Amino acid sequence: MMIRRTLRMITALTATCAVALAGGVGTAQAEESHVSSQKQLLFYNHAYSVVDRETADAVENSAYLREFANFEVRTTTGGGMTWKGRYLKGRETYIELFGEGDLPGQDALYGSAGLGVSTERTGDLAKVTTQLAALGISDPAKYRQTRDFGDGVPIPWFDTIRTTGDQYEAFDPWAMEYFPEYFADPRSQTEPASYDGDVSRERYLPDAYADHLMRDIRYINIGVPARDLANTVPLLKAGGFDVTVTGGGAIATGGGTTIQLDSVAREKAGLKQVSMSLNQSVATRHEERIGRSTLVVGPGANAEWTFDAPQ
Repeated sequence: MMIRRTLRMITALTATCAVALAGGVGTAQAEESHVSSQKQLLFYNHAYSVVDRETADAVENSAYLREFANFEVRTTTGGGMTWKGRYLKGRETYIELFGEGDLPGQDALYGSAGLGVSTERTGDLAKVTTQLAALGISDPAKYRQTRDFGDGVPIPWFDTIRTTGDQYEAFDPWAMEYFPEYFADPRSQTEPASYDGDVSRERYLPDAYADHLMRDIRYINIGVPARDLANTVPLLKAGGFDVTVTGGGAIATGGGTTIQLDSVAREKAGLKQVSMSLNQSVATRHEERIGRSTLVVGPGANAEWTFDAPQ
């Protein structure tokens, strides 16, 4: 409980200043986010990966992760599927982990992964579609996802586009845009809009991250098969990321998160590393072994989570 108590003490000490500045700073931050979204259409939203069963179980039962991050194990129903995920959620970004066998079909295999990049404003997904056409992809695959909160009444959740409707080998990249109707539904427990057309990641995610150390994901490294990589690069370019492609893979920067995708054989695919910013700097280094992964927190305001290579 030390992490949470420390953060709450800091919150209490800064409360007076926060109240005094709330109007001007809050408005400025909303406007800054709005301007940023006009320059870049897509932003890292979340990634998922299937890890080995030992690591998945260790993540699910880790007491440290529950203190370190806004951590949740949740079963979700949407689009005719039900899945159980292990989530570490920040202010705007998150990571979702599955164990081998948790998902249906080929997604159940170790190393399967996916990347969701999302818009911050209503209508920007249509602009991404236009940008894809300029890159030679005139007919992207489209899909509308719904969510059922358990009462049997599904609600539109988000729209997606992919550069191809062909089955991926191990890595599924998509662009998404949340529905205003989802935010308007009280079951979603989301925040009010900060500007016209606000369908942002920050609005979607809860503010519980402030009670923990983890703030956001700033870097992610995933091994992906070459064919899947080729289908991902145009999507990132259309979204406004600065993409560098080499023989070994691709690096996309923009919006505060760097995405590194290494071109690998299928048997080497999967999550390699996640780097996270923290809500506060920590003085000492803490190392936590979680299954076949290692989370190193500090010193400073950063944490790195590495995952062992497949055996």
